[in-house]
This record gives sequence, C-alpha cells and structure tokens, in this order.
Amino acid sequence: MTQAREQDLLQGQQQNQAPTEQPKSTTAVIILFALAACAATTSFRICDPLLPVFAEEFGVRTAQTSGTVTLFAIAYGIMQFFYGPLGDRYGKFRVVSWATLGCAIGTLIVVFAPSLEVIEFGRLVSGATAAAIVPLSMAWIGDHVPYEQRQATLARFLLGSISGLAIGQLIGGVFADTIGWRWAFVWMAAVYLIVGGLLISKRSSVPEKPHTPAQGARILGPLKQVVSTRWAVMVLAIVLIEGFFVFGPLAFVPAFLHERHGIPVSWAGIISGFFALGAFIYAIRANQFVKWLGERRLALTGGLTMAIAYAAFMLSTVWYWGVLASILSGLGYYFLHAVLQTHATQMAPNARGSAVSLFASCLFLGQSLGVAACAWLGDNFGLVAVFPVGIIGLPLLAWFFAWRLRLRQTDMKVAVKTGSA
Repeated sequence: MTQAREQDLLQGQQQNQAPTEQPKSTTAVIILFALAACAATTSFRICDPLLPVFAEEFGVRTAQTSGTVTLFAIAYGIMQFFYGPLGDRYGKFRVVSWATLGCAIGTLIVVFAPSLEVIEFGRLVSGATAAAIVPLSMAWIGDHVPYEQRQATLARFLLGSISGLAIGQLIGGVFADTIGWRWAFVWMAAVYLIVGGLLISKRSSVPEKPHTPAQGARILGPLKQVVSTRWAVMVLAIVLIEGFFVFGPLAFVPAFLHERHGIPVSWAGIISGFFALGAFIYAIRANQFVKWLGERRLALTGGLTMAIAYAAFMLSTVWYWGVLASILSGLGYYFLHAVLQTHATQMAPNARGSAVSLFASCLFLGQSLGVAACAWLGDNFGLVAVFPVGIIGLPLLAWFFAWRLRLRQTDMKVAVKTGSA
C-alpha cells in the first residue's frame, strides 16, 4: 500500500477520535459564533436583491453590478489561506473576535460610497474580514466538542449562518424599497460592532487548543498537511465546483424574479430568502435525513433537488413558483453540502483551522467564478440563461461525489478486514 493510500485511510480512522480538550460549557461561545456567522452570511447575500437597484442608481446593466457579489466572494476565498494557519497558530476564537469587529469597516465604506467602484471596494474589505468567522468557528467546535456530539452542535451553529442567508436578502430588498439601501449596511455595521464587542469581552475566558510549534513553524505547513491526502484534495475540488453550480445562478434569482414577474425588489428578496427555510428543514431534521438516506443518497438527492429548483425558477409563469423553488434549493443545497462539510471537519484534525478554512476558500472561489460566469450569460443571453448551469451541473456533480464516497467506503472496509490501515 502506498504512503498516500495509508494516509488517506488513516484519515478515516481519525473520524472516531474525540478531541483531547473539552470545556465544561461551550453553549455561550457557540451562540456568539452563531450570531457572528449570521452577520457574515447576511453580508454575503445582502447585495443579491440590490443588483437592479445599483444598476438603476449608477446607470449600468444589472450584470455589471455583479462585482458587489463576486469581489466579496473572491476576498473571502483568498483570505482563507491566511486565516486558517493564523487560527491554528494564535487561537481560533481570538481571530474570529477581531475579524468580526473588523467587518464593520468594510460595511461602513459601502454606507458612504459615492460610486459603484467604491461599493465594490467596500465589499472586497467586507469579504476579507468576514472570511475568518464561519470556518474558524467550525474549527473551534471541532477542537472542543467530541465527535459523537459534533454533528448536532454544528447543526445548531449552522442555524446562525442559515438565518443570515434569509436575513441578507430580506433586509437588502426591504431597505431598498423603504428608507434606502444604504441603511441596510448601517444596520449591518451596528450588528458587527455589538457581536464583535461581546466576543472580545470573552476572549480571556475561552479555551483554545494548544498550539503545536512544529506545525506553526511555517505558515504554509498546516495547508500542506491538509492537501497531503488524496481524499482531502477530492473534497476541496468538489466543493469548489459545488460553489460554482449552486451560487452562480442563485445570485441572480432576485433580479430574475424582479425582471420576469415585475414584482418589487423587496418581494424578490423575500422570495429568494425562502432558501433559508429549506436549509432550516434540513438543520432541524438532519439526524433523520442521514439515517434514512445515508451519505451517498443524501448527496444524490441534494443534487437532483437543486436541479428541480432551478428548473422551477426558469419555467415559472407566476411569481409564487419562486417560493417553492427557493425552499427546494435550500433543502437540496444542504443535503449535498452537509456531507461535504462533515468530511471537511476531519480532513486534518491536527490542523483543523487550516482544513476548514481551505474548504471555505474553495467554496467561495467557486462561487465567485460561478457568479462571474452567470453574469456573462445573463448579459449576453438574458437572466434566464443562468439556470441551466445548475440544472445540468449539480446532478452530475452529486453523482460523481456519491461514486467517490462508495469507493472510499469500500477501501475502508477492505483496510479494516486486512488490518492494513
């Protein structure tokens, strides 16, 4: 058996090992993490319903305003290469605390932006600071919550980030149709300052996983450790493609509903925000779904459900089809993504911050590429042309991932029987 094969199989064995340190209570920390994650994902989705508003205010086509989404995603993805090793070296909670406060800076730049270019710069800063929050929070949970409790704990934490998906599109549209879109970012800046201040106030009492000097000697050391196994590379590649196929079309759903059915921007944002309801359904019933379907069928069901959702958007003749499509898209996404996410938390237990951050980096880089590609499609062929990207791509990706999972599970069974792992 090759060294790479041995490392790959050993990674699977490590999934059954509990963290060496567990604090007496992590509830308060996880609540604050969930609030910070809610703010970060709110920032990510807040510009989706605002694209036609930006286009009208600054005299450009809707597709030309997509930079307010893609630049956030690009910065978010690239900064993972920095935050993962930084969290492993200096403490995940500490980095999340300061990053949450830092998010207010980029948000305030958008509040006072005199042009679309300045808005894009503010979004770039926002993405660069928000990048630390979700992945390092998940990594901290992985360090301090035993494996047998981790799935339920992550599901509760994810309620925060899922809420942000709905809140972002909701407040973006509502503020745009009422007192003005800039006030949406004033609200976001206030949230970041409050939650960041609460996190900073607890930094001296929250435990951190001890730093291993050998791993931190070089900033790229933990990243190299993550990509040293073939399964980790496979998971990272799949989540990058997932981000492309899922969030490329999704970013243009509010603009499409506004254009196709002539509904106000606020209504389009609310309808698109039902994505979060589908995600909530998964989070609440995650254990049952896993038990009923298992990992492979969960992934397959997710890809197919997302394809059906995008077909419903594309073929809709009345606006309320979008409600059902949004719910299905959220449910299908988390069917597929939750399986990937679970494997991400165990790709490199000794460099968990780097592993989860690299996973998030690939997801958001995929998203930025997907939004850019769909912006080109929408600009040249109309917004309806963005949906075939997901309709065709997601079932194929889910099938491939399920196939690779089956091969991995077979390898693990053989290794256990032969004792070669």
